[in-house]
Amino acid sequence: MATQAEKAARFRALHARDGAFIIPNPWDAGSARLLAALGFEALATTSAGFAHSLGRLDGMVTLQEKIAHCKALCAATDLPVSADLENCFAHDPKKAAETILLAAEAGVVGGSIEDYSGDASKPIYDFALAVERVQAAVEAARSLDFPFTLTARAENLLRGRPDLDDTIRRLQAFEAAGADVLYAPALKTLEEVRMVTSAVGKPVNVLVPPLPGITLAQLAQAGAKRVSIGGALARAVIATLLRAGLEMRDQGSFAWTSELTSGAEMKRLLGG
Repeated sequence: MATQAEKAARFRALHARDGAFIIPNPWDAGSARLLAALGFEALATTSAGFAHSLGRLDGMVTLQEKIAHCKALCAATDLPVSADLENCFAHDPKKAAETILLAAEAGVVGGSIEDYSGDASKPIYDFALAVERVQAAVEAARSLDFPFTLTARAENLLRGRPDLDDTIRRLQAFEAAGADVLYAPALKTLEEVRMVTSAVGKPVNVLVPPLPGITLAQLAQAGAKRVSIGGALARAVIATLLRAGLEMRDQGSFAWTSELTSGAEMKRLLGG
């Protein structure tokens, strides 16, 4: 197994090379191993996918559960893993920064901090506090003995605040605070992607589901460096489960079993 420092160096290198790369989001150890077997070079956790696997909605996982989940995914493969740490489970900058250290102890080589507060009455942190939180997270990341890749997320567009100008302003401030990767989930057009990537100098992560029909090549041409899918793979599996369940319940039919992955293929992918 590679050391954490070696994984961290490989992860950094992905952001430095030409073009864009896909970082898919497994929700458990099994899906992580399958994605690794398909040849992906890095993985990222999904807060929504993990929560759904526990029968909960996104945002209803505890910090302790999150850290245990990170540890399990890091142990499942030899790939670099970056963690969706939500708002780092704290409003206070110093407390949020402690989550970065806990995640690093669990084995991840990167992680995110976002400006979504989780408070429905005031979902986005005030600008100054959002920047202070990123600064504290950067300080924590830099205190580690390996190059932790910190992603700073501006959540406006995903949380019902369609203000791209403020989103870009926040990303620029997060960059100035030292974030390694910048991320504005829910960009909906290639032009919006270009507006963000041209406004900052650090690598930009783009979430694909709001951009149907867009290819990796198009995103790379628009300046994206890293492409993630959030909870989409987990929801795709849930969609298959629901279709099969409804077919059995309503039709008494098992036609869905004609499209199963074979046992031999599972053995090949999982190294049995």
